[in-house]
Amino acid sequence: MRELVEYLDSLKNYEKSGVPKGAGTDSDDGFDLGRMRRLMGRLGNPDSRFKAVHIAGTKGKGSTAAFLVNILNTEGYVVGCYTSPHILSIRERILVGNPAKPVPAEKLNCLFHQIKDILDDSIALENGCLSHFEVLTAVAFTLFAQENVDMAVIEAGLGGARDATNVISSSGLLASVITTIGEEHMDALGGSLESIAMAKSGIIKQNRPLVLGGPFVPQIERILRDKASVMNSPVVLASGGGNRSVIKSICFLHRRPCQRCDVVLKVERDLPLSINLLDVRMSMLGGHQLQNAAMATCTALCLRDMGRTISDQSIRAGLEHTYLLGRSQFLTFTEAEALGLPGAAILLDGAHTKESASALVDTIKMTFPDAPLALVVAMARDKAHAAFAKEFLSGPRLEAVVLTEVDIAGGNARTTPSTSLRDCWIQESERMGIAVLHDKMPEYQESFGDGSECSLIGLDDRVIVTAADGSLADSLHVANRILKRKARKEPALLVVTGSLHIVTSALLSLHG
Repeated sequence: MRELVEYLDSLKNYEKSGVPKGAGTDSDDGFDLGRMRRLMGRLGNPDSRFKAVHIAGTKGKGSTAAFLVNILNTEGYVVGCYTSPHILSIRERILVGNPAKPVPAEKLNCLFHQIKDILDDSIALENGCLSHFEVLTAVAFTLFAQENVDMAVIEAGLGGARDATNVISSSGLLASVITTIGEEHMDALGGSLESIAMAKSGIIKQNRPLVLGGPFVPQIERILRDKASVMNSPVVLASGGGNRSVIKSICFLHRRPCQRCDVVLKVERDLPLSINLLDVRMSMLGGHQLQNAAMATCTALCLRDMGRTISDQSIRAGLEHTYLLGRSQFLTFTEAEALGLPGAAILLDGAHTKESASALVDTIKMTFPDAPLALVVAMARDKAHAAFAKEFLSGPRLEAVVLTEVDIAGGNARTTPSTSLRDCWIQESERMGIAVLHDKMPEYQESFGDGSECSLIGLDDRVIVTAADGSLADSLHVANRILKRKARKEPALLVVTGSLHIVTSALLSLHG
């Protein structure tokens, strides 16, 4: 498979270089969707040989897709799934089968060699403009056609209207899903929430149902509903009064926390749909994941309304069996020990926006409500660092923050120096009136600089903020040492977050 990876790496990769301004908008600045359609034509239009659910949105796309894939698999369907980014291997982006698993390397390599001449010709004919994402999308769609999947679940990469995945036609679409509308990639999507909503509404197709997540502010929901009206698409809203789903309690299953939920939905407008599932045990934690589960459930109910066989039992089992790396992932004691942190409670989560940080804080409050908390954070340059920090500084029992650096797609140009992150956290703490002890202060060096076990008397009310010099492993040890000393003998929680890249680094330490 190395040959395919090297081939893709030779192409323009906007995940690494950053997306040009306006590239995701339906305008003269937007990506050329015609280029992708021409590539599909040269490959025999594989996108026309399977039916698809198309998912766009700022947050929640991958989790919603995972829930839906598991529901469909449980019912017996052979499913293809295309998502991004990946955690450990690019094969994670293309799932196929029942159960849907990452495409085997041998199968992916074989397919690549089958279509390589067409890809070469297409790249030449398009003057070298085909991107990494466009070619990988073409590979995925060709695989789904060859495997004769019953349905595919497709996650848009950026926006919707001009995204490479939007070659899916009305006749090939089963339903569109728009999860949330937020500020991420704002420049690439037109500079406002309204322009982002317009870009994502581009996946709505004629006479095909639209599932909306939300909740949305009124003007954003209006934009999405107006587009659906133009396309004669019935709208199913998975939030609001029709969603009476609730998290009832936290329990532990195989030593991992799970949430016991009621998934109760009743939609009366456009498409009358309802379901009443009690005591669903979800491994995907947090209110945001319950909302993602509600979107997947609404989509499954839409498919059932269209004549697909999907039982309530399959929906329940699909929701219960869904689990994703790097999304509220609690490590086992064995995994913590493998990281050199025996006995530590460690949570990995790829949160990197204000909204996802808020969701993570809520999950922590729910699972470890009174625990002292230490963070190990690495972030890309193009994220809202201060807004991210504010969510955690506003939360309970934050004791320490260790800022670090990991390899981020795009290299040093996209990696935020740990010292810059530290200064941001210090400034945000001061702005919020929160006392901090940071590594530029003599007191910090006296307490922690030499690794001694000196007393923390008089320092316990201050959040410790430090920029780590070494590896992620060193940062974890620093955070754990500080946390143990500040928490005394209380159960405490160590959280690794700020990007999927730091989660990947932690998992690579475990899995090699």
